[in-house]
Amino acid sequence: MRRLFQAGILSAAMVSMAPLLSLDRAMAAGFTADQRAEIIDIVREALKRDPTILREAIAAVQADETAREQAVTKAALASTKDRLIDPADPVGGNPRGDVTIVEFFDVRCGYCRRLEPTMVQFMSQDRNVRRIYKDLPILGPGSVLGAKALLAAQKQNAYEKLREALFKAPPDVTKASIEAEVKKLGLDWARLSRDMDDPLIQARIDANLGLAQALGIQGTPAMVIGDELVPGAVGLSELKRAVAEARAAKK
Repeated sequence: MRRLFQAGILSAAMVSMAPLLSLDRAMAAGFTADQRAEIIDIVREALKRDPTILREAIAAVQADETAREQAVTKAALASTKDRLIDPADPVGGNPRGDVTIVEFFDVRCGYCRRLEPTMVQFMSQDRNVRRIYKDLPILGPGSVLGAKALLAAQKQNAYEKLREALFKAPPDVTKASIEAEVKKLGLDWARLSRDMDDPLIQARIDANLGLAQALGIQGTPAMVIGDELVPGAVGLSELKRAVAEARAAKK
């Protein structure tokens, strides 16, 4: 019991010790200068007796912060549920899958390229997952060109084909490199080039950017799987876990 009390005191003290650089901030937290000094003395004495208390207190603070972040993410997912999937979005995998992965990516993103083989492996193993692509060009003009080209290729039923080709090509995407890949695939380059300038394509990109901002997405790749936001180039086991939990939640 005493140990729990000490950990609680230390947790409170850690909150108050953050303002050590400013007495005004400490006072604003509800402590007088004498109370603050007394708390610091308690903390120092407790740490001398048992340094592991600090680790426990830090773990408690981190767990609390994680819980708060998860609550914010869940609220964001709930508020954007109606616009998370657009009927115009490119679709991969099983269009009637019982679980949907909404994937935000940038065609030039190194981490997105690292994730792709894992996604291909996972999708080959689980045939009951729908994959929704959200082009999120955040790495400069080349990314914007790539996103526009992909969405233009969708009009020729070749979104995934061009996406695969661009992912295998060097990340320095230019109009010339896009043209080369488009012609290799036998697509109509003149039509695709015109479609890239379609205002509706820019509007879709803008919508993706706005949605990502609303979800608090900080970079690519990022996936929404069920009620969970999964950031980064995760491994196969993490993908399986997230999909399994989303599937179980539906039962």
